[in-house]
Amino acid sequence: MFGVTTSDDYRPVAWMGRYPVDVTTILVGGHIVCAVIACIFTAIPGLTGTLDYFYYDSARIWNGVQLWRLASYAFVHAPSALLWFAVEMYMLFVFGREVERFIGQRAYIALYLILLLAPATMLTTWGLWQRSGLAGSPALHFGIFVAFATIYPRVELLLRIMAKWFALILAGIYTLQLVAYHAWTDLAVVWTSIAAAFVFIELRGAGPELVWWDKFRSLARPRPKLHIV
Repeated sequence: MFGVTTSDDYRPVAWMGRYPVDVTTILVGGHIVCAVIACIFTAIPGLTGTLDYFYYDSARIWNGVQLWRLASYAFVHAPSALLWFAVEMYMLFVFGREVERFIGQRAYIALYLILLLAPATMLTTWGLWQRSGLAGSPALHFGIFVAFATIYPRVELLLRIMAKWFALILAGIYTLQLVAYHAWTDLAVVWTSIAAAFVFIELRGAGPELVWWDKFRSLARPRPKLHIV
């Protein structure tokens, strides 16, 4: 447990014996089940093409109105990337539970839905000019870690490196890798997730104090009208 603050909205969804089951645990279990199903479908020749119905494809959104792809893409986990998937689930379980505990269940569900739908919505707009596709949830769950680092920027993680520096280092590595391969849509997805997570936490007043952010909020806030009597 990294923090000591618990939201009034945080409570277990269910109990397994003496162990509480929260939203994060359910999400991890759901992703694992989907990964196992993907492995089974890939192993059976007649079912391999089934996964194609769940990838995000901007052309299928615009031409076929297959709107479920806006959310289903994140639950398609390729068997060839199971090692990274295991890292994803670890990050989601460890850091997601802390975010859920801090901001509460309803806000956490809203954050997860934003991180799920915002990249797909952005790619749908992008798809008007260039067809784009997406599968898997690395950017989504990296967004969860960014949310954690925004809440607890000074928490020391591996090698006593603070969470905020870990987030910046990983974001930099992620960016350089995608730039090197000219993966512009993937780069847009990653930074959409980063921005969405950071802004969501900051809007709830849970992030670090930033002078430029406070100035931006003051400018965006409607000014009171003065009436001369």
